[in-house]
Amino acid sequence: MTILHQILWLFLLAIPVACVAWTVIHEEVFKEPREFCSKRCEHGKTILERKFFYLFTCEYCFSHYVAIAFLFLTNYKLLINDWRGYVIAGFSLVWIANVYMSLFALIRQGIKMGKTEIKVLEKKSDKLLEV
Repeated sequence: MTILHQILWLFLLAIPVACVAWTVIHEEVFKEPREFCSKRCEHGKTILERKFFYLFTCEYCFSHYVAIAFLFLTNYKLLINDWRGYVIAGFSLVWIANVYMSLFALIRQGIKMGKTEIKVLEKKSDKLLEV
């Protein structure tokens, strides 16, 4: 693969990595397992148990495992065509995926803020109409 193709793959492969990590860590569909892991993370008896379950509550940590799974599925390597290429690709995928997740979080925050502002304005206008 040329370097251009490798970079294109990097930015494209980071999309499903970010999608899976975000869905597991933030979305309602995985709420119960995430709450279970969060409780075990906070109240685990050993440091190993607490750290293990923390991996399933942190989008950055979890994205490492998702990236490893996608590297396994795609056999993607970056820059070097041996095991070092996997390592470079893995950390690069995690970094790009977390940039995507941060941008997505900012967009969602803006949308929520806009919805909240609209609700406040609607309540104010309802109160003005009552008077």
